[in-house]
Amino acid sequence: MNYIWELAIRAIEREIDPDTIVYQFGRPFSGYMELSFTDINETEVLKRVEINPYYRYYKIFKELFEPNFEENPDVVEVVHDLAIHHLKDIDVLMGMNKREYQIWFVVRDMLEGILGTLMRERVALFTKSERKILANNLLTLYTTGECVFLLKDTVSKIFKNAYIFTNNEERDQIILFLRTNETKEKAEKIEAITHLFLPLKCEVDVYWEHIFGIVGVDEMMKTGEMLMY
Repeated sequence: MNYIWELAIRAIEREIDPDTIVYQFGRPFSGYMELSFTDINETEVLKRVEINPYYRYYKIFKELFEPNFEENPDVVEVVHDLAIHHLKDIDVLMGMNKREYQIWFVVRDMLEGILGTLMRERVALFTKSERKILANNLLTLYTTGECVFLLKDTVSKIFKNAYIFTNNEERDQIILFLRTNETKEKAEKIEAITHLFLPLKCEVDVYWEHIFGIVGVDEMMKTGEMLMY
C-alpha cells in the first residue's frame, strides 16, 4: 500500500471503519511514498499511520506544516489528521462510478427496510462484500428479469462451494447443495437470498452437507456421503 485511498479501501474490505485510522505527520517520512510504514511490505490496517503529506498534496501543505515549526504540536497533529481524512474521502469517492453509487443506494435501502422487513433484519448477517453482491445482482434483476440465473450467481458467490441444479421436467424446482454445515445464520442468509431472487413459480430445496447421488458427478456418488431414499 502506498496511497491513503488504498489503506481506506483495505480497511473497508476488512470491515474496519477507515475514520478510526489516525494519520500522523511523519517525522521523518519517505520522500518516495505517501504512507510511511516501518515495514515497507505492510499489509495490515494499522490504527496509526505516518504519512508524507507533500507526496501528492504539496500545494496544500507547503505552508501549513513547515518542518521546522514546532509550536502547538497537538494542534498540528489534529488539523493534519482532519485534513488527510477529508482528502482520503475525496480520493475514495473519485474511484466510484455510477454503478458503485447505485449499489450503495440499494444497500442503504436494505438497511432502512425499504426492501422489506426481512431484508432489514437479515442484511446484518452479510459482510460488506456480500452486500455488494446482493445489491449488484438486484440492480441487474431490475434490468434483465433473470431471476433464476441471478439466484444461482448470488448463491455461488456467497457459498463458494455450492452446487446448484434445476429440475424443469416435473416442476420448476431449484436444488441448492451448499456443501457446508447448517447453522441458523447460514439458513437465514439463504432465506434472504431466495426472498430477493426466487421466482414465484419456483420452489427451492436446500441441502447442506449431504445430497442424493447424481450420476456423472463423482463427488456426489460417495458411499456414506449421500442421502438414501
